Amino acid sequence: MTEETSLFEIFYCSVLTQDLPPATVGAIVTQARARNAQHQITGLLVFDGMRFCQHLEGPPEAVKTLMQRIDQDSRHTDVRVVYEGALAARRYSGFGMGLAESEGPHLMAGVHALEGEAALKHFLALRSSFDING
Repeated sequence: MTEETSLFEIFYCSVLTQDLPPATVGAIVTQARARNAQHQITGLLVFDGMRFCQHLEGPPEAVKTLMQRIDQDSRHTDVRVVYEGALAARRYSGFGMGLAESEGPHLMAGVHALEGEAALKHFLALRSSFDING
């Protein structure tokens, strides 16, 4: 089985735990970049100062294991997998784990309000508006 036929994606939304400083996100991303590279996981994390939306892609077991770890991470609350499924080709081959800060809370609030493929499509449509640090 080639990598291109064994990719999986998960898109989730969560909220930064109350009373944690927004700088916590930098620590999360620094740790995640090294770990995710080892497991061939790529993706994009968008943070608006309160809400996270993250799109992960990679080998199915690695992505599912990472999602379990995120779900148990006390720095996140209200973790909700919005979409998951097989993926034909990587969307984030240009970088490992990108981080973008959303300008104002309205963009991520709109994504948080959606479910399933509609939420993922809305998030993907917003990508060009994000200033992504790879």
